[in-house]
Amino acid sequence: MVEPEDRTLSITRQCELLGISRSSWYFKGKGEKAENLELMRLMDRLFLDSPFLGSRQMVRNLRRLGRDVGRNRVRRLMRLMGLVPIYQGPRTSIPNLENKVYPYLLRDLKVERVNQVWCSDITYIPTPFGFLYLVAIMDWHSRRVLSWRLSNSMDTSFCTDALEEALLRYGVPEIINTDQGSQFTSSDWVGLVQRAGAKVSMDGKGRWLDNVFIERLWRSLKYECVYLRGFEGGAEARKGIGDWMEYYNRQRPHSSLAGRTPEEAYNGWPMRVTAGTAA
Repeated sequence: MVEPEDRTLSITRQCELLGISRSSWYFKGKGEKAENLELMRLMDRLFLDSPFLGSRQMVRNLRRLGRDVGRNRVRRLMRLMGLVPIYQGPRTSIPNLENKVYPYLLRDLKVERVNQVWCSDITYIPTPFGFLYLVAIMDWHSRRVLSWRLSNSMDTSFCTDALEEALLRYGVPEIINTDQGSQFTSSDWVGLVQRAGAKVSMDGKGRWLDNVFIERLWRSLKYECVYLRGFEGGAEARKGIGDWMEYYNRQRPHSSLAGRTPEEAYNGWPMRVTAGTAA
């Protein structure tokens, strides 16, 4: 919120008005060493493939790949990233025991149309100066990403901002499914869902498969964008992720959608008939 180019207010005065010290504006964290950041990216890839890896197995896998690492280092980095078997994520799904947890409503439910079920989740984006946090709202039937937000903190507001945008642009679904993270059990999130007229659904504890489609989105995003680009900061990450989301929605065909893109499926385009599949 500090505008260094503002000629009417000095940085000192802006910091005073915001209630922060001037030194905090100038402070730049050292972050992790480049070697550790590269190791963390590799660990994240391994964990995406095998979300049951603990620190011992992670060390064994890294050594097989030629990385001479000790368990204490790997355990520290896994703790920093929040890689906890069986469920992945850098502490993006920390429950608040004081908040109400809602039942999972999708078991045995046939999702046959758009805006029947939406889902949402949070993942992290590594940068040299720490993590950024990404939330997305997805239509379950078409896999279309309806909205997303990037934040440098894990507060609830960036999640509710994304949901408000999706509701404004696409209307109200019947059900919105999330995990049991504190952002999604908060009164702000639950209240917004219920005021809109949708039902609240939450995954079973530790059951990442209950929200499998958005987990696949994170996997694709990281392999096709994040790991290839190696974002240096928030602005670069926001631009790169925005470009990839456009590609994902408009240009990336899905076999599960019969060759359609998520946007084509959301808009009701007919399924494509490929050679050898026609009756």
